[in-house]
Amino acid sequence: MRSASLSSTFRNVAVLTQVPVVAVVGNPNAGKTTVFNGLTGLRQKVGNYPGVTVERASGRIRIGEREVEILDIPGLYSVAPTSEDERVAVEAMTVERPDLIVYVLDADNLERNLFLFSQVAELGIPTLVALTMVDRVESKGGSVDFARLANLLGVEVVPLVAHRERGISELRNAIDRSLENPRPAPAVRLPDPSENAIAELRERLGRAGSDFRQAEVREALEDPEHPIHQLAEEFPEVHAAFVVAQDALVEASAPMDNAARYRWSGMVRRAAIIESEGQQRKSLTDRLDRVLTHRLFGLLIFVGMMYLVFQGIYTFSAPLMTLIEGAFAAFGDKVGGLLLGNEVLRSAVVDGLIAGVGGAVVFLPQILILFFFIALLEGTGYLARAAFLMDRLLGWCGLNGRAFIPLLSSFACAIPGVMAARVMPDAKSRLATILVAPLMSCSARLPVYLVLIGAFVQPKYGAFWAGFALFAMHLLGLMVAIPIVWVLNRSLLKGSRLPFVLELPPYQWPRWKDVWLAMFYRGMVFLKTAGTIIVVMSLLIWGLSYFPRSAEADASYRAEYLQTAPAGLDQEELDHRAELHVDQERLAASYLGRFGKAIEPAFVPAGFDWRITTAILSAFPAREVVVPALGIIFNLGGEVDEKSPDLRKTLESATWPDGRPLFTLWTAIGLMVFFALCCQCMATLAVVKRETNTWKWPAFMFTYMTTLAYVAAVLIHQIGVRFS
Repeated sequence: MRSASLSSTFRNVAVLTQVPVVAVVGNPNAGKTTVFNGLTGLRQKVGNYPGVTVERASGRIRIGEREVEILDIPGLYSVAPTSEDERVAVEAMTVERPDLIVYVLDADNLERNLFLFSQVAELGIPTLVALTMVDRVESKGGSVDFARLANLLGVEVVPLVAHRERGISELRNAIDRSLENPRPAPAVRLPDPSENAIAELRERLGRAGSDFRQAEVREALEDPEHPIHQLAEEFPEVHAAFVVAQDALVEASAPMDNAARYRWSGMVRRAAIIESEGQQRKSLTDRLDRVLTHRLFGLLIFVGMMYLVFQGIYTFSAPLMTLIEGAFAAFGDKVGGLLLGNEVLRSAVVDGLIAGVGGAVVFLPQILILFFFIALLEGTGYLARAAFLMDRLLGWCGLNGRAFIPLLSSFACAIPGVMAARVMPDAKSRLATILVAPLMSCSARLPVYLVLIGAFVQPKYGAFWAGFALFAMHLLGLMVAIPIVWVLNRSLLKGSRLPFVLELPPYQWPRWKDVWLAMFYRGMVFLKTAGTIIVVMSLLIWGLSYFPRSAEADASYRAEYLQTAPAGLDQEELDHRAELHVDQERLAASYLGRFGKAIEPAFVPAGFDWRITTAILSAFPAREVVVPALGIIFNLGGEVDEKSPDLRKTLESATWPDGRPLFTLWTAIGLMVFFALCCQCMATLAVVKRETNTWKWPAFMFTYMTTLAYVAAVLIHQIGVRFS
């Protein structure tokens, strides 16, 4: 099924659009992405391969007189795939063959890169080589004999310094020539060992008194009736040489095994790369790695680096998110003023549509900043070192060292964290990381923690325990995530930890064009896919919280309040309080409020009444909504925030119908733990659906996290009731 889906993708590209497909192929870290970006620039489009979670990037460009589709194939080391990325890459070359392969060859790691080239050459697809990292070879005092390399490979070789865009125009011209006159790469071969063996056999035959030509001797080795066989039986020296020649001929005709491929790669490197004695000196990369990958100092530097990344995401995005929220609020007010004559339409457009679009766009700063740092660290070469350092800490539960990026990112927001799980090396470890990333306490949970800690912890226990509680809430998700991954890998996913094999590329300055392109396309992918789902779900939640509504019910709510309103209020204050009461009753009578009341019995063991459950439900579009929702439900209006003293006092004084306090310390802790472990975040579920191409895993995530949160909240409340 997957092969058929992949074939349909290529048919859509190559047949329906009538343009040749050029696949960019190569090892990871060979400069493949830089070459692809240099060729396509802003003409890229990004999406998943049909049926899989591996990303497919392509770009339509004009070369000469023709349109050409450039396809970025996931990096791989061999045509025997060990991961989802490599499987897709192999199918892209073998199932529906591209018109041309641009093989990106790292001149600084020529021997290792040529192993894959030897396999690609056997596919019989027209090929040319883009030789990258030439400047690194030259910086070490060496040089590349391009003509000899092209002769040994049997294809055209175009030298590049891609991060400076040197050679890109020459590569375009080479692509044009190769499409005009396609020439498959010849299958690579080691020097024929049978030639020397046949020459030796011919010499022995001459000593025995028989003179045969070279071609006749070769034919005799394959013809058991040839007279040479009789001579071999009569003369021991001829027989010994005959056996050696037969073995050499078999070896020469046999397909190349891995050992032979590496011997061939080494031969090509020695012939094409002219080295100098200066290359034996320790490079800057080696000297830096002595510190940056050190067991102690490397880990300390890593922690400091990740702290800066986390603070960058958390701090730099805050003013931008505030600006976006303010802009959408102002736009909503302006549009709302134009629709005052129709309250339902006004609310649908302002509170549903505009708020939904704003709810998607507001995450964009965090996503852009995250992928700025990821692209920056990847471009310098440090990202691979960080994964190496973290692998020991995460390996016991089945996670790869690369998982630190998604998990760390999720402390700012689970959405970029889930998207960052693409750095994982295989499908099962990627899925395991996605399923636990939302357990990290994102910044949207912070208002809930601050309200409850400010109301129930700090006043009684002081600032130290308030700070400890806040730290504990952030640590809780990480402490729970690790054993959950262990359980998932041994039950549902049945994943085994792959050997941690990772190339450590040399340090270099990042190519800023690649950084900006990574940010741009990550943001576009989010807005086009997850953003659409977020807007639709926001409209759904708006409808559930708005309907049913009638003027008669509003008048009844207002009259009900006026009958019990405190005396001595001026008219303005009386109207304000009456409007707050109407908003409260509207929400209680809405479909969302009714659902909250319906599920109240299930949450009573956790100490939650219908008001708390309704606030939880209303926070589904975005957790930040829970504090304004509590303000509306407790008759304070939706303008309150986590620092509001009125909200804290109201929560402290809230009671059950029998007069018992609604909130105790244990209820507050249980509610914080519930928010820490639950995944009532529509935006996160939308992104998980996009990353996994199915609703099965978002549904599983929501179910297991909600169950976990519910059980934890019930246990905390019940233990608190019995011991307080």
